[in-house]
Amino acid sequence: MKPKVESDSLSQAINLLQVKRAEELKLLKDEFYLLHDSLKPINLIKSTFHEITSTPDIKNNMVSTAIGLTTGYLSKKAIFGTSHNPIKKIVGLLLQFAITNIVSKNADGIKSTGENLFQRFLKNRRESKNEFHHNGSE
Repeated sequence: MKPKVESDSLSQAINLLQVKRAEELKLLKDEFYLLHDSLKPINLIKSTFHEITSTPDIKNNMVSTAIGLTTGYLSKKAIFGTSHNPIKKIVGLLLQFAITNIVSKNADGIKSTGENLFQRFLKNRRESKNEFHHNGSE
């Protein structure tokens, strides 16, 4: 009877291994589909964009660069306008590039200076209004 018991335990072991193999194959297929889906170009772009926008340093750099680009472009337009002269165009582009770099590298300092000037302006306006009200009532 011993061979029957050994045969039964061997069959059970084989069945357990087959179940384990089927579960692992299913997990492997699921991982493959996830990998395949994540490698689609649109998903790569989405995940990269999400990583970029979720990192505070990169966010600040993007804002600084955008401010720099805008300032450089507006400066070029203010100084040279829409010139058809090729030399003015080249000088305008060089000026735009220089201003863009300066502003984007010093965006925090420029921002704090702008805030300070704005606060002073508001303070001076309040003081002027107060003087007007005091002088007007005399």
